[in-house]
Order: sequence, then C-alpha cells, then structure tokens
Amino acid sequence: MEELLDWYARTARDLPWRRPDTSPWAVLISEVMLQQTPVTRVLPAYSSWLSRWPTPGALAAESPGEAVRAWGKLGYPRRALRLHACATALVSRFRGEVPASVDDLLTLPGVGSYTARAVAAFAFGQRQAVVDTNVRRVVARAVGGQGEAGPPSTTRDLAAVEALLPAEPAGAARVSVALMELGALVCTARTPRCAECPLRLDCAWRLAGAPPYDGPTARPQRFAGTDRQVRGLLLDVLRGSPTPVEASALDIVWPDVVQRARALDALVVDGLVDPLPDGRYALPGS
Repeated sequence: MEELLDWYARTARDLPWRRPDTSPWAVLISEVMLQQTPVTRVLPAYSSWLSRWPTPGALAAESPGEAVRAWGKLGYPRRALRLHACATALVSRFRGEVPASVDDLLTLPGVGSYTARAVAAFAFGQRQAVVDTNVRRVVARAVGGQGEAGPPSTTRDLAAVEALLPAEPAGAARVSVALMELGALVCTARTPRCAECPLRLDCAWRLAGAPPYDGPTARPQRFAGTDRQVRGLLLDVLRGSPTPVEASALDIVWPDVVQRARALDALVVDGLVDPLPDGRYALPGS
C-alpha cells in the first residue's frame, strides 16, 4: 500500500474534515452530510453548520426545525433530524463529547455501521474497515478483478477491506481515506483513469484486460416526478418561511392533489413537518 499512500500524500484534496485539528463532532457531521451527496454540495453546508453549531451542545440547544432549515437542499432531510437527535444524545449520555468506540457510536441516533467505523477511523485514528461505494469499487477491481463491485454484502465487503489494512492503527486509517480518494478521483465508475492509478501494476482487473462487468446491478433511482421530489418542494416552502405557513402555500408547489397529500403526510410521519391546530404547517419545534 506504499504506492497508494505516496499517491495520496501528493494528490489528496484539501478537505476541511481531513485537517489535523478537526474535532470528532466535525468528522461526524461531514460523514453524515457526505452520504449520497457530492463533496461540492457538502462544503458550504458543512462550513455553515459548524460555524453555527460547533459542538453537539450548541445544536441540541436549538429546535429540530432549525436543523432541518439549515440542512437546505442537501437531500434526505431526515439526516438533519437524526443529527439533532444525535447531538441531544451526546449531551445527555456522553457529556457533549463524541465517543471513540464503535459500540458507543452505534447507540447514537442516525449512526449506522459505516458512520461509526468512519468516525472511529478518521476522528480517533483507529484500525477500522471503512467501506463506501468508492472503496467497494476499488477493491472489486484491484483485488477481485471485477469491473464493478456488484450488490453490497456487509460481511464480505468488510472482510475484503480489513485484509488490506496495515496492523498499525494510524496507518490503517490513512489507507482507508486513501482508498476512498482513489475511488473518487481515479478509479471512477464510468471512466477510470488507470494510467494515473498507483495500484495499476498489481490491479487484477487491469491485468485481466479490464473485462466488462456482467454481474447483477442495481437500477438507478429516478427523481423527477417522485414523491421525494414533492417532499423536497414542500420542505422548501417551510424552510423559506420564518413562521408557520398556510396550507394554500403548500398547495401551489405541486398540481397532483393526491400525490401532494401523500408526500405531506409522509413528512409529518417522519417528523419533518408539524401540523398545527389552526391548520397551518411548521418545521418541527418551530
């Protein structure tokens, strides 16, 4: 892995959550924001969020609705609610500090296996297998000789990455972030730049002639016209208003009455919208 680490040292992006003085809370925020969201969209939101809420206690002191409002258009706004619930749990159970152990991290709202391992590795320098889409693709190609990783398997994916990590914890954490960066910048899904890859001489897929992937694939999710799009439009109205809004303000965002009502009901069930007794709607806790 020396070639990979040398490549990372030369070419890694200067991202704020990778800097040595980054707090565990900031690392946790970055990992939640980066889920299914490009780095370019996360950067301004990350900066704004931490300027306003630099600690879990600062976020926990505000309403969940303010977290949803500040989330803006990052997508999947339930992540904002979970971060607020996570901050509240950190204050009540961990004295406002992010715990270092994976087991403790997994007890926090909205923190799953990937996020817990990522925080343990990147905030605390632990030896943890951190597996995202980019890492799965790099390992599938370099080790498995496959053009794509195929459907995920937590047990198999963790074991495959674990086998590549050096024994020394800090070195293992650095290999993990370097594998992510390689998948994001070089070993990309559609147009991998194999000539620039530090693993090219030993890559099983390249040595096999880069055969096309012929295994099972997941169908991409469409967005236009879906309930998810309608939910986003409804939330945009609420985020843009400092006060609760009339139902009529929501009615105009989407012409299909049945779909609009279904999307609004889902937002209420998810805790992202509060229906008020007077018929208006507000962000939670506003």
